[in-house]
Amino acid sequence: CQPVPKPESRVEVCDLNPCPPRWKVTPAGPCSSSCGLGLAVQLVTCVQILHGQEVLQEEHLCPVAEKPLTSVPCVIRTCSYEWSFSEWSECSASCGNGIQTRQDFCLSSLTHKPVNPLFCRHFPKAVVVRGCSAGPCPEQEGTLSPGAELQPVTAATHLTTAAAATEHRHKDLDVPLSAGPPEQTKPGGGEEDTAKRSFLFVCGNLFLNATGIINMTGVESRDCTVTIGRPLREEILVTILESSLNCSAGEILLFSGRMMWRTGCRKLPLSLINSRTNTLIVKQRVVLPGNGVILQYSSRTAAKKYYQDCDQQLFGPQGEVVNPVQLPEERQEVVCRTFITVAPRQRISIRALNTDLGPEGNQTHFNYILVRDVSTMKTVVFHGKQQFLWQSTGSQAEIEFHE
Repeated sequence: CQPVPKPESRVEVCDLNPCPPRWKVTPAGPCSSSCGLGLAVQLVTCVQILHGQEVLQEEHLCPVAEKPLTSVPCVIRTCSYEWSFSEWSECSASCGNGIQTRQDFCLSSLTHKPVNPLFCRHFPKAVVVRGCSAGPCPEQEGTLSPGAELQPVTAATHLTTAAAATEHRHKDLDVPLSAGPPEQTKPGGGEEDTAKRSFLFVCGNLFLNATGIINMTGVESRDCTVTIGRPLREEILVTILESSLNCSAGEILLFSGRMMWRTGCRKLPLSLINSRTNTLIVKQRVVLPGNGVILQYSSRTAAKKYYQDCDQQLFGPQGEVVNPVQLPEERQEVVCRTFITVAPRQRISIRALNTDLGPEGNQTHFNYILVRDVSTMKTVVFHGKQQFLWQSTGSQAEIEFHE
């Protein structure tokens, strides 16, 4: 521009009217949780610039519909918790067969202090009840003494949903056994009526295919939960293809499994989630209708073994739980587990139809049946030939047969 004459610099007044009142947000305060999902409180005020100064105004002067949230979700880092146990109690019987119990604690690896057991609900836990023998009673030499009756306890063993009988019961695992096959829509494709029909089948359903796409956008309900299940020996990988969640409004996505728990909202597209086991629950919470995510999932052989060879998996809506599992004689001490998973909208009932312990009462090598409700972490113990009817509060239950 050197050859061109440079004009003189000057300032002109463009508008003398004051700016309208607007919302002002101060930086968010500390997160209410040291790890995992929490809330941060921020101060929201109505201000107006007058003569170059910021003046506080009445809130009704600012647009109500545009007022920011005073509490926003926050995640500092992934929580790290682990189970810890007390020492075993003394044997419940002074002679003959009895039981020993121990108390479980959920510990934070950061503070090494007990926290709410819900933080450990998805991590493996060892047994809290076991059999013991104090020797034969004098009046019952040569016979087995009956074990002490057990009352329901609020402790759990490492189990997870499922059930079992014979292998042919699981040949159709890639076909959803929940109420009607969920139609899955691909992002950006399909006619409008097909998309609307798919919304009716997404929330509350169990997906058992090896791969698939789950469209959780446009659902009318505030909370939408789906479960993905695969046979034991597999793990599930989920990629978020699209997300229209409003993070500032408190919308969020939760992934939970037996060995993982994760929440998120921001930077979700192309995020990869690994269940580390064969089941994964995805829960979406939205505030604004039409928001949501589109997921693509697949399965593969698990990188690490999280099960025992005699463990069994059952994906409802019905099936048989049969014990004992036929194992080599030298491995009869292995505790076998049955995992039951049904659609999120369904609940589980378990009925003991027949308990045959044989003439000597110990031919099955198992005297106690532990049934765990995964939702409440409550374990109920049934003893001996006791017949029972048990019902869950959630869509997952776990059974263990133990001495």
